[in-house]
Amino acid sequence: MPKMKSNGSAKKRFKLTGSGEFKRKKAYASHILTKKTQKRKRNLRKSALINSANMSAVKKMLAMG
Repeated sequence: MPKMKSNGSAKKRFKLTGSGEFKRKKAYASHILTKKTQKRKRNLRKSALINSANMSAVKKMLAMG
């Protein structure tokens, strides 16, 4: 049986933390920024963790199980 291929876009979007969770960037930070407040834009710069409901899907995309 051949090896599983990783999803290339997922490789660029998710990073595994030391505790085994996945980091991700927040959405809505790329354009139409004039109407968003400074506080909102500042909070969008921070990374977030993926939800446990999506963990199996992300692992599958990264060929981890």
